[in-house]
Amino acid sequence: MTETLGTKSQQYIDLEDKYGAHNYHPLPVVLEKGEGVFVWDVEGKRYYDFLSAYSAVNQGHCHPEIIGALKTQAEKLTLTSRAFYNANLGVFEKYITELFGFDKVLMMNSGVEAVETALKLCRKWAYEKKSIPEGKAKIIFAGENFHGRTLAVISASTDPVSKKGFGPYMPGFEVVPYNNIQALKNLILQDPFIAGFIVEPIQGEAGVMVPDENYLKEARELCKSANVLFIADEIQTGIARTGKMLCIDHAEIKPDVVILGKALSGGVLPVSAVLANDDVMLSIKPGEHGSTFGGNPLACSVAHAALEVIQKEKLAANAEHLGRIFRDEIQKLVDSSSLVKLVRGKGLLNAIEINTDESSSLAWEICLKLRDNGLLAKPTHGNKIRFAPPLVMTEAQMMNCIQIITKTIRSFE
Repeated sequence: MTETLGTKSQQYIDLEDKYGAHNYHPLPVVLEKGEGVFVWDVEGKRYYDFLSAYSAVNQGHCHPEIIGALKTQAEKLTLTSRAFYNANLGVFEKYITELFGFDKVLMMNSGVEAVETALKLCRKWAYEKKSIPEGKAKIIFAGENFHGRTLAVISASTDPVSKKGFGPYMPGFEVVPYNNIQALKNLILQDPFIAGFIVEPIQGEAGVMVPDENYLKEARELCKSANVLFIADEIQTGIARTGKMLCIDHAEIKPDVVILGKALSGGVLPVSAVLANDDVMLSIKPGEHGSTFGGNPLACSVAHAALEVIQKEKLAANAEHLGRIFRDEIQKLVDSSSLVKLVRGKGLLNAIEINTDESSSLAWEICLKLRDNGLLAKPTHGNKIRFAPPLVMTEAQMMNCIQIITKTIRSFE
């Protein structure tokens, strides 16, 4: 049996249930404070955060340098719109493009806004540079993808929960199985109207699905040979989460377009970015795309600080080191438990698969018990539990968390 919720927690949950849309199914815990790898609920109980707001809080909760940048800029200037220049945007654009090795960046807010920006950019490039007839450009998506929940991107979703009931869907999208280079090759070679291929280097929402070692490299080479843009959605996998600054760095490739979000602001406010070189980015002209809040002074200041923290504290290296420890230790549980089927991941983006089908509630029950034992995680696709703590975690904290996870799962055997 899981612990009974405190009265205060239940009151907040009841408020959301009565006055909020029922579009989420949160784990029943009500949080009001965060610091580093920890969060506290309204009753004052402390938990290890093993979700990091879906990898948005890589730098830890309320990192003092990021919050300091937020406070300083918030007292000075927050928003100008893009009707005028501001003193922060150009400075940050120079910083981020040099950091990731691209000519240009287009700043947006949420992750899905950045995805839509990349899709529009790809189509515009296809008409202007590849000479695909207007209205004929197609973009390939990998199956089991998650790029957000706007009407455009759910049109390419294979998840019925995200997609069903929201049609009609956007044309011009094709779907091939993830981690299947032959299927991608067949489609690209037979259709001259293919403009781009968008892929998550590791599929987070699908259950931290890690592709075969050569998949991304072969896909990149295939796209290059066919003059098709390779678009890497690094919203969840980027900013040091997988042990490299970008997940595609493991494959030693450079995409035509990189999409960033989530940890770009350290979880402080919505900031996203699309990076590309001039031959692609300059396909979009003034007035053809934009955002009132995209590239605002506050966002630029916060994102600058967030990226500096990643580098200064060597969080990619820490993610790589702790991720190996996590998988090695959890593999011992896999080897000795009939409940846990496998563990997979890179860096500190990992998941375990519970030995049940996706309709089972066991993974949910395990997460409730993890909560009771002081660690927060959440299932995805029914029988998979994602484990993604802030990258500022120490080795001692990681070993403590592994003990909590092991003890919790053992209690279900």
